[in-house]
Amino acid sequence: MSETVKGPASYFPSIEKKYGRPIAEWQGLIRSSPLAKHMELVAWLKTEHGIGHGHANALVAHTLAEDSGR
Repeated sequence: MSETVKGPASYFPSIEKKYGRPIAEWQGLIRSSPLAKHMELVAWLKTEHGIGHGHANALVAHTLAEDSGR
């Protein structure tokens, strides 16, 4: 039996389906951005890539948490 995905990663299947890019690609964009603050990155994804707020927030939260070793 598979474990239910919780938290920001629970949005990943719908993000990939809606925006047509794998999560690893979005994370690469976030990591290569000169921006560092959570809400700056969320705003950038929304304005530059047309991602909705919830999806942008989930991508940034997960990527920053992963990078901080959580």
